[in-house]
Order: sequence, then C-alpha cells, then structure tokens
Amino acid sequence: GRKRVEGSLDLRSAAELDRTALGDQRITDLEGRVADLVLIQDRFVSYGEAMEPLDPDRLLLVELRKDSPNDREAAREYWEGIKKLAVQSDPSLGPKADRVLRLIPAYFDYIDAAAAYGRGRSQGYIGQVMKRRRSETFLATKTHNRTRDGSLRLLEESLRLLQTDHLDLWQIHNLSRMEQVEQIFAPDGAVQALLEAREQGIVRYLGVTGHADPHVLAEAIRRFPFDTILMAINAADKHHLSFVDHLLPLAVKKQMGIIGMKVPARGRILSSFAAPAPTGRPSPWYKDSASGTLDMREAVFYVLSQPVSTIIIGCDSIAQLEQNVQFAREFTPLNEQQLASLVDRTEPIHRQALFFRRWG
Repeated sequence: GRKRVEGSLDLRSAAELDRTALGDQRITDLEGRVADLVLIQDRFVSYGEAMEPLDPDRLLLVELRKDSPNDREAAREYWEGIKKLAVQSDPSLGPKADRVLRLIPAYFDYIDAAAAYGRGRSQGYIGQVMKRRRSETFLATKTHNRTRDGSLRLLEESLRLLQTDHLDLWQIHNLSRMEQVEQIFAPDGAVQALLEAREQGIVRYLGVTGHADPHVLAEAIRRFPFDTILMAINAADKHHLSFVDHLLPLAVKKQMGIIGMKVPARGRILSSFAAPAPTGRPSPWYKDSASGTLDMREAVFYVLSQPVSTIIIGCDSIAQLEQNVQFAREFTPLNEQQLASLVDRTEPIHRQALFFRRWG
C-alpha cells in the first residue's frame, strides 16, 4: 500500500486553505487521486515526454481537489496555495509541482475512447482514472463490430476496462463503405445493440463516426436519429470528398452534436511535419512528400470556425496539450476570406493531409 504523508506539512495544514474543497475527504481518496496522476504521468513518459519521476507521497501535497468543474480559476488558485505550502516544506518540490499541474485534466471533460484502440489497452488506461473520477467526465467509446451480438460483447468489455457501469456516448466506429451501413441497420445489426443499451440505461446518447467518405455517413444519419457525429475535418477537406460540403450541413440541420477530428492530420498538415524516409513501398499518404503548409493555430482555428460542437486532437506531449488549450482560449472565428486562404494553402499537400479519406 501507499504510505501517508509524514513531515512538517500534512493534509490537515493544507486544508486550512479551503475547508470546502477538502472537507472531511478521506486520505485514502486523495491517495487514489495521486495514483491517477502517477498513472497519467507514466502514459506521457511512455510516449517520449522526458519527465523526472514523481514521489507519490509528495504528490499528496499538491493534489487538486476539483469540486467545481465550472470554476477553473478558483480551483487553480486553490492548487497554487497548496503548492506554496508544499514548497515551504520542501523547496525542491516546486518544479515537480509545476509538472503535476500540467498533468491534471483541469480543462477537459470529454473523454474519447474506442474498443479498437490498442486492442483495448487504451480503455484500460482510461479506466484506471475513471474508477475514481467518472463523475467528472463525459465518457465516450465506440464499437467497431457491425452486428448486434458482437457490439454487445464489446460493450461489456468496454465497461469492464473503463471501470464504469454506464457510458455517456456509445458510437458506431468508422463507417467507411455503404455495405457497412446496410450491415449496421440489418435486423441483427449494431444499431439494435445501441438501442437496447440505451433502453437499459447503460448509455445515454448514440453516435456514429467516420473519416473516409461523407456520403456514407450522410446515409447513416438520414436513416437513424443519431445524437452525435464524429467526423474528420481539417483545412484540406475541400480538396477531396469534402465533409464540410457533403455532410456537415446535414448534421447541422439535424441538430446533432458535431465533433471534429483529424485537425492536424497527425501532423501532416503542419509546416513542422517531416515525411518519413521512403521504405521502398510507395504510399499514397505521402504522395507529395513535403512538409505541411499551416501552423497548429491555423489548423485549429479553421476547424473551430466550422459549426462544430467540439474538437478532439491527439497529442504527443504535454506541451502540445497546453498549446491547444491556449489556442481554444484565444479562438475567434475566421472570416470567409481567411478560411479560403487556408484551403488554398493546403492544396499542394492535400493528399497527405487527407490520408484517412477513401482514394481510388
């Protein structure tokens, strides 16, 4: 088991800063939250983010109690007070505390997962946090199986891995061909699983996702009143099978929750992108074999200027995560001329920026 903190600074002293925030919360609960932070840190380290190992006992002193998710500034001020007390006890804790602050998901409520990601490992990682912080999040996952029975089995596995008894959103994953639409709407298709799960109170909302062909997704949302759609949109979109032109207007008309993805196209749309060295096997994804043409701010602003509800962006580092948060805070919609300019600039590299589209 994990040890309790000992020394001149204890949790009771820290609680003097804000009795409402900590109240009579058990130390074991705080220890669990610290374990969550360590787990998150481990995930970032595994992706190459250099970071000094953190001491779980010391982390107890800088744990953020996020009772009021809508009052981020008050929460941040409280955390800074905790850090001050911690540094008084141990000056070397300051730099570590700053890194911990960056790991706490103080800006995010929407958690995106899928049964197919890492063959379940991704859901397992998220579940380690969800088992203690489920009430703070809007949790979404997906089924890639096109049948009722197969999807219900995946749902059972997702709930187990995510360590929860319910989902806020369950989605049919990556519809890319018309025959898949027919499969999910068959009498024994995946849509039946979604309906049953919602009727049983296991899931709240139903959605569909995809990035290959807007016409396939348009057909799906014409046939069924999905609550949400997760679609691939970036500044190169209009150059091939445009979701903005052929899918987004229909989703808006149906008043769906619209989630944008593939915003930087895994970096391929960015000027900082460097194409990998040739491996001897030609790939249409790197036909242009060039750096991208936009910076991340432009990529984010383009998609946020569309009628989307939110966007999700994969990050390789905490620095990228913080930068994206800052872009969201600074966002103001682009005008038509600015949008058109970004589209024009992506034309030379549109194939690599739309690597996820159906080609040929």
